[in-house]
Amino acid sequence: MHQFLPYAWFGGCCVPFHESTISVATHALHYGTGAFGGMRALPNPTDPNEILLFRADRHVRRLSQSARLLLTDLSEITIFNAIVAFLKANRPSSPAYLRPFLYTSDLGIAPRLHDIETDFLIYGVELGDYLSPDGVNCRISSWTRQEDRSLPLRGKISGAYITSSLAKTEAVKSGFDEALLMNSRGKLSEASGMNLFLVRDNVLITPGVDQDILEGITRSSVIELAKSMGLTIVERPIDKTELFIADEVFLTGTAAKITPVRRVESTTLRTERPIMSQLKERLTAITEGRDPSYEHWVTRIRLDPLD
Repeated sequence: MHQFLPYAWFGGCCVPFHESTISVATHALHYGTGAFGGMRALPNPTDPNEILLFRADRHVRRLSQSARLLLTDLSEITIFNAIVAFLKANRPSSPAYLRPFLYTSDLGIAPRLHDIETDFLIYGVELGDYLSPDGVNCRISSWTRQEDRSLPLRGKISGAYITSSLAKTEAVKSGFDEALLMNSRGKLSEASGMNLFLVRDNVLITPGVDQDILEGITRSSVIELAKSMGLTIVERPIDKTELFIADEVFLTGTAAKITPVRRVESTTLRTERPIMSQLKERLTAITEGRDPSYEHWVTRIRLDPLD
């Protein structure tokens, strides 16, 4: 069972979570016309009155851009101010995952994005490890990642996640933990909600943005970190068989962080992952506010002291 944070941002203010309800006739519920974000909030272990957010500016910007894909406006400052108010109301004492969500809030039928009301909410859930830190077993999904000419893949559009849902359930029901999706051109794209990296001959390789991937914030952070550490990084199309001969394979995402892949289909991968381990150690230090050189990636939210 999920442990939801006690307050939600709903209707422009913080309300008890159980009061943040919508009508069964809500437009987005029927047509998938929403866009969401995902952020991790980490209580500062050395200061109970501070919450750390990783790359909050990038998350806020992506959600604002996603709103434009739905032909509406939601400013970055509106999103950020709501997040601050939400965190101050909840005062999470353990790691939490925040889900800001923009959606068409009109009631009634007819798929459209014109002449329609929208609203914005935030809820949160306590979240430790989304995937096992020891690694996951993956299968190649029978489902294909959508194309940008069919869906706006530069945003986290809620309706697009039907494919991810089908792929994830297919994987779990067939004895795996996670799915890897190929695109319509037969190249690897991403997992159900994570980006994909592999290492071959000390070169870090990941599908480029032209491979119908989500432009992940953790993905771009890993690429930037790898370059700063002197690693060679290549963004290019990846064939399925490259997974079976890779030195390392891992997934990245806000929820998943950096998670190793233990097995792909029937092929067990190497357990030594020196490059992934370096990147994971560095990223963990940054998100916990322990790396001064990347302090600009961390937003510190001060909470009002309790009386």
